[in-house]
Amino acid sequence: MPNRSADTVFQLVKSLEKSEKRNFKLYMKRHSSDGDLKVIRLFDAMDKMEDYDEAILLKKNPSIAKQQLSNLKAHLYKIILASLRLIKQEDNITIQLHEQMDFARILYNKGLYLQTLKVLERMKEQARQYEQITYLQQILFFEKKIEALYITRSMQDRAGQLSVESEIVDDRLTYITKLSNLSLQLYSWFIQNGVARNEKEGDDVKKYLEDHLPKDADKLKGFYEQLYFYQCHAWVAFIRQDFLMYYRYTQKWVDLFDIYPAMIEAETAHYIKGLHNLMSAHFDTQNDKKLSEVIELFEHFAQRKVVQQNENHRILCFVYLYIAKINKHFIEGTFTEGLRLVPHIEEKLEEFELFLDRHRVLTFYYKIACLYFGSGNNEKAIEYLNKIINWKVDLRTDLQCYARLLHLIAHYELGNFDLLEYLIKSVYRFMGKMENLSAVEEEMFKFLRQSFNLSPDKFKAAFEELLQRIRKYEGNRFESRAFVYLDIISWLESKIGNTPVQKVIKEKFTKKQESAKNK
Repeated sequence: MPNRSADTVFQLVKSLEKSEKRNFKLYMKRHSSDGDLKVIRLFDAMDKMEDYDEAILLKKNPSIAKQQLSNLKAHLYKIILASLRLIKQEDNITIQLHEQMDFARILYNKGLYLQTLKVLERMKEQARQYEQITYLQQILFFEKKIEALYITRSMQDRAGQLSVESEIVDDRLTYITKLSNLSLQLYSWFIQNGVARNEKEGDDVKKYLEDHLPKDADKLKGFYEQLYFYQCHAWVAFIRQDFLMYYRYTQKWVDLFDIYPAMIEAETAHYIKGLHNLMSAHFDTQNDKKLSEVIELFEHFAQRKVVQQNENHRILCFVYLYIAKINKHFIEGTFTEGLRLVPHIEEKLEEFELFLDRHRVLTFYYKIACLYFGSGNNEKAIEYLNKIINWKVDLRTDLQCYARLLHLIAHYELGNFDLLEYLIKSVYRFMGKMENLSAVEEEMFKFLRQSFNLSPDKFKAAFEELLQRIRKYEGNRFESRAFVYLDIISWLESKIGNTPVQKVIKEKFTKKQESAKNK
């Protein structure tokens, strides 16, 4: 079977918009020779393909020899990037700075040192405005080189000023590097393991943060220093299931962009990620009002030029906005209503297939499965859960575990008792290997194993007993994932009351709203 995502050149070609394809053709007309006709043919052939298959490509394009293909693809890749650079430089601060640095080097090579310094000075102002510290370092290095080799008489005490500026930039880069490394390590821990499963894991993650935070990191100023500091604390709080602290740091993360508004343009992806985590925090704290407010803010932001003219930003906004919208339906108990989102999500998952990582796809599958389960369509829930279960287990083990648990419950709901004994053993073994069994899950498995011997008239009493046992874990933060991933309490209440689970959740939500109004 062809692998759509295996070929990097094919990925790049398929990522192009109509205007970018047109620009590529114009670029080729201006810069190409007769020998580049094969490159254009290769581009057109890849553009027409749905999936990359080298054998089919060569068969349909006999003018392209197999031994030429590798070089042609490398040349095509380079030309596409060159054509994109011409139309993408206006809205990207780093590309603009890179271009200005090229101009400075050209002027320097011509011996025009004062003109070079003027370009560098303008660059310095722009780099400071957008907190581009690495470019500041390059600019200062270049300025020092000019001052050391040539007598420019540009200003008095130039050497002292450049030395002070360089030391400040070097110190900032050291802190930024340490904090960004730490943030990445903590986020990587979550991707690999999910949330902390017990007090020890939670304490270990907290200690790792404390041991690796630079001294006085909480007193640092500057956009990137604060951004990575807030991210580090947000990841640790989320891993430890300290949702109030998670909310506080994600709010600080988003608020930072209000203090540095220019950075929304320079670090759009970080702003989008911050909004996503803030919406997740509101979901975890069940704050439906605040969640709705941030969703509305996010929807408006997603229409801005900085998002619409950047494929990566559009994809991120789609992913995070629709995860938040599904979460809103979970809070409100409107599962059937939430299913209206699924066709559009499926369409976008296919459209962005080349660019979405497995972590995000798996998250969507699980949330869609929960929508179907909550609406009473267990067959469709199982269909989506199988997509997760059959995927190679190399990340998000917590998601893999809960997919199996929900899969088991969905079969239980359908009365597939011939499968249940096998499934219970299989899921228990899987979760046991992952050391992923919480007290709530142990209670669930214990109940499911015992239920085989229960007569129908004893089920209600058994459900009531299980509910009583599970309720005592509601306040335990290391048991909270059982209630976040799957609302066990509401499911049990629906079984006891013989009522659809979404009706139970919806009634709880309505009562909560009425109670808030009366306060």
